[in-house]
Parts: sequence; C-alpha cells; structure tokens
Amino acid sequence: MRQVFLDTETTGLFAEQGDRVIEIGCVELVNRKLTGNKLHLYVNPERESHEEAFKVHGISNEFLRDKPKFAQVADEVLAFIQGAELIIHNAPFDIGFLNRELSLLAKPPLHTCVSGVIDTLLMAKEMFPGKRNSLDALCARLEVDNSGRQLHGALLDAELLAEVYINMTRGQDALLMESRSDASAQTAGSQVDFSSLTLQVLVANEQELQAHASVLAEIDKASGGKTVWTHAQSTV
Repeated sequence: MRQVFLDTETTGLFAEQGDRVIEIGCVELVNRKLTGNKLHLYVNPERESHEEAFKVHGISNEFLRDKPKFAQVADEVLAFIQGAELIIHNAPFDIGFLNRELSLLAKPPLHTCVSGVIDTLLMAKEMFPGKRNSLDALCARLEVDNSGRQLHGALLDAELLAEVYINMTRGQDALLMESRSDASAQTAGSQVDFSSLTLQVLVANEQELQAHASVLAEIDKASGGKTVWTHAQSTV
C-alpha cells in the first residue's frame, strides 16, 4: 500500500476568504516503510500572509515573491499523490485549501486522484480522548523527537507525522493477524460438505503389513498378552 503524508502552510486560516497555500510537504510510505521519496515546494500565494500566520510558519512575503505560483506546481503535486492514501493531521484544513487552489485552475478536487484520506487528528481523539492531540502533543506522547520544530514547516511536519502515525498504528499488524486467526477458527468450526470430494485411499503393501504385525506382537508380549486387540481376536 502506498501512503503519502501531506502538510501545507498557508497565508491564513480561511481558504474561502482568499487565503492561499505557500508551502507543501509530502513524504511517501510504502507497505509501512518510509521510502525516502519526498516532495517539498514553496509557492507564491500572490498575496501577503497574515501576521498571525507568519508567527506560526515564519515564511516571509519577500521569500515567496520569486517562488512558482500554484498553477506552475499543481501537476507536480497531483502526480506525486496520484493513487495514494493521504494521511493528514486535521485533514479538512489542508484538503480545503488544496481543493480551493485546484478549483481556481478548473481542476477536479483531490478525492478524484487519491484512494482515500486518513485524518490523524480524528484517530488521536479516538485513541486519547480528553487529551491534547496537536502534532507536538502526539510527538511528546509517542516519543517522537520534534526538537527541531521551532516553527511549523510543511516538510518537517509531514516527516514528524509519518513517525507519529507509525507509532500510533504499531499494533495494527498484530490485530490483523488476530483477525485472520479468528476467521480461520470460524472456518474450522463450520460444517463442510465432503460429499463432492473424491478421497484417495492408500492401501498398505505386504511389507508394511508385516512390519505393523511385528510391532503389535512386541507390544502384546510386553503387556503379558493383555492387549485389547488380542482379546478382541480371541472372542471373534
């Protein structure tokens, strides 16, 4: 299974009010193993970031001015995530922004090119009800080193999320094996119709019959002639 951890940074909190994507980070996981395949892009949002957003990600308007616009990187992003299962922390936020960017280019929404979406924030709320479930909180709880996260960064956050997700689902393989064992037990306990089967009968040859008789004779001798089969033969 191919999965992609995705994170974005934006000019603000509200895509529907004109805020735009400024950074995209993606990390690939195949069959629960990180491949090292990554995508990291900065994007010129064609507008300035809100002051509060800048305090979160630290990406200045000056830094973004010479970066490509989303229209120039959209196909690269879609190609990277094509057919994958997306894993995102607070998925509605990132998907909302990316779908808004795609709609401005008259491109279809994300769900048309990916196999599904997992929201790790929802997972965390189910696993740790009543606790803080931000990415930083999960890193601390699951012993993932996030000491390099002074500010939010799309690629760094995607990498941290990959480690968090792997730790959160560490027992998944065992649960899958248990589920398969349960299914096997149910199958073993169910009735099977053998009437349509032709069973091969293997008949012992003369040498095998003699060897068998020799073993029985030795057992009978050791028991002092008290074996069950000897008494059964004598009463026939």
